[in-house]
Amino acid sequence: MARCFTQHEKENIRNRLLKACKQNWTQYGYKKTSVDELCSQAGISKGAFYLFFDSKETLFCEVLCSVQDEICAAASEIIQLEKNKHGIAKALKYIYREYDKNNFLYNSDSADFTILMNKLPQAQTEKIERSNRLCQQLFSDQPYLKFKIEKNMAMSVIYALIMNIKNKSMLPYDHTKTTDFMIDHLIDNLYE
Repeated sequence: MARCFTQHEKENIRNRLLKACKQNWTQYGYKKTSVDELCSQAGISKGAFYLFFDSKETLFCEVLCSVQDEICAAASEIIQLEKNKHGIAKALKYIYREYDKNNFLYNSDSADFTILMNKLPQAQTEKIERSNRLCQQLFSDQPYLKFKIEKNMAMSVIYALIMNIKNKSMLPYDHTKTTDFMIDHLIDNLYE
């Protein structure tokens, strides 16, 4: 007989599953993270897992979108506190550091990520795409800022700055300081 959880228990278990998924995904990747291990860490049976998520992929999609949305919300707050190109620079630095903590955000070209995306239903793939677009809009849809260069070029430079994280182990100098330097020196060429 299935155990009934109180609303409070459900919220706690769901949060434990999300936290365990994020930690395991960062450490082991999607494929090596098992539902059994996540359930063990959350203190529930494997059967109870499906009361919270339809599938392993649904849980991973939820983690990806929630982490990305949290990062974008925090970056947006940074931009709102300093409504100029320097606020954008601070937001970019913040995003870079958060990506560094959550490697699943930037390993989207890995076989592991491809396996996950291939298993996701269309609705969840679209949810991830919407989350990505919202983050991109932080840098292109600020009414008080204007690009000095063509928008797609500026967005490509911003994306390249953040994705520089993929090369962090190859850099002979601290990757965070290197990225900060690039952001500080490129921001004046991107925005008026």
